[in-house]
Amino acid sequence: MTEPSALEYLLLAVARGEVSPSKALEKLKHFDFEPVEDFAKVDHHRKLRTGFPEVIWGPGKTPAQIAKIMQVMGDRSTVVMATRIEPQMYDQLQEEVLNLRYYPVARICALGNPETNYTGNISILTAGTADLPVAEEAAVTASLCGFQVQRLWDVGVSGIHRLFSHRELISQADVIIVVAGMEGALPSVVAGMADCPIIGVPTSVGYGTNFGGVAPLLTMLNSCAAGLGVVNIDNGFGAAILAAQILRKANQFKGDRPTCDFP
Repeated sequence: MTEPSALEYLLLAVARGEVSPSKALEKLKHFDFEPVEDFAKVDHHRKLRTGFPEVIWGPGKTPAQIAKIMQVMGDRSTVVMATRIEPQMYDQLQEEVLNLRYYPVARICALGNPETNYTGNISILTAGTADLPVAEEAAVTASLCGFQVQRLWDVGVSGIHRLFSHRELISQADVIIVVAGMEGALPSVVAGMADCPIIGVPTSVGYGTNFGGVAPLLTMLNSCAAGLGVVNIDNGFGAAILAAQILRKANQFKGDRPTCDFP
């Protein structure tokens, strides 16, 4: 049950006399956030404020903690998602959490499915195969947010004809996420070809002077191509949420704004 519908259901139940005001008050105490024992506070209002529910960051938490957080969130959200979950962690989680799905390349665990299927296409490109874990994190996140995703892997600048052979796919995208390590040049090239927002994701893939992703990060930040934004190193999740926010707002305002005729 989503937050708005849960609140509406509770208020209707009070109006019909099915739930007492005192019991409703107890339920309302946890509508904004809900303590999970003494180690977490689940932000149930995240979707109301930002458009997407809270997501669990896996590293640093025990399997028992993640399982309990997912169970609490599962009572109030159509989609529950945990990132950076290693296979050994998943093996333990599936014993505690029913119907848990695992995306091994993306290292994401999830429950449920998105309640809204938005219009708009998010295309995700990688420079190389080694960038796939970050790219799949973005792809799975975008799908769980309710968006169509197109994948285009291994089209880096060292064989740029591979990229040029997919001009049609690039022209059809509404937002493009470009994931690249090494020197990180691919987002600049794509931004020079596309008429939609481009989100660059530097990865920690590369030799010594890649500096763990700092080199591609600086390349992307210094790009001369317009329309390119950059997220942090290896942050496929953040790139997907940014792309989803762009398209979610576009869905909201589609057809609502007046058109302007320029001379």
